[in-house]
Amino acid sequence: MLDEPDDIHPLFYGAPKTTEFKKLRKRLIQNTREAIDAYGMVDSAGKRAKWLVCMSGGKDSYTLLAVLHELQWRGLLPVDLLACNLDQGQPNFPATVLPKFLNDMQVPHRIEYQDTYSIVVDKVPAGRTMCALCSRLRRGNLYRIAREEGCSAVVLGHHRDDILETFMMNMFHGSRLATMPPKLLNEEGDLFVYRPLAHVAEADCEKFASAMGYPIIPCDLCGSQDGLQRQQIKAMLDQWETNTPGRRQQMFGALTNTRPSHLLDPSIFDFKGLQRRIGPNENND
Repeated sequence: MLDEPDDIHPLFYGAPKTTEFKKLRKRLIQNTREAIDAYGMVDSAGKRAKWLVCMSGGKDSYTLLAVLHELQWRGLLPVDLLACNLDQGQPNFPATVLPKFLNDMQVPHRIEYQDTYSIVVDKVPAGRTMCALCSRLRRGNLYRIAREEGCSAVVLGHHRDDILETFMMNMFHGSRLATMPPKLLNEEGDLFVYRPLAHVAEADCEKFASAMGYPIIPCDLCGSQDGLQRQQIKAMLDQWETNTPGRRQQMFGALTNTRPSHLLDPSIFDFKGLQRRIGPNENND
């Protein structure tokens, strides 16, 4: 079905005809469907949902947009999709790139301008990374937009490697076992946050967006990049993957196969309440 040349969404126009790309495309779609099904992102019993698909202009958000629209095009994702880009006022941000792309691709969208960059520059001391505050301000605006558009979910392009890196960051620097969940309810309880690419490798996003020639917008226009700690974690995972191919997938599998009784958190397992059986030769008096 995926190989029929005249039955594709415009986001796949000009796709390479190679066997390698067809396998990549199939893998992306299968991995995304697995995550959507595994974490119950679609309520089959309720009314048709509307998702706000967040577009940064990076490789991950382009991949997310294309795969979701492909699934919708095939009748495999019964939700309405609204792409959204939040222009945060970073210097030299190419404001015309995404509107033109989304119009050309016939994708319903909303472009929002909010100068959060000036707020971040004012609040963050010189030399410190801006990413944390920038992210919080962006998320607040996306929640507002989702409510205004009648959306039930904000959909983000975080992939498997983002999830692993966040897990390692939390463990090494936050003293907790936690990461980005594929499905999250916001604090107000009125919006879901979905990460349908949770099972997708970053390398696949990069290969896909590059092969499709999507107009990538760099994420460091403001002069700030994600913290050195995350870069160190990424380098460590890269080295592990080089030494033992498949290590990332093994680690990701561990996140889906936790055993509270074999950890140390008494709030999620009742260690005090554990009772052993009385042996046949023990006095039960």
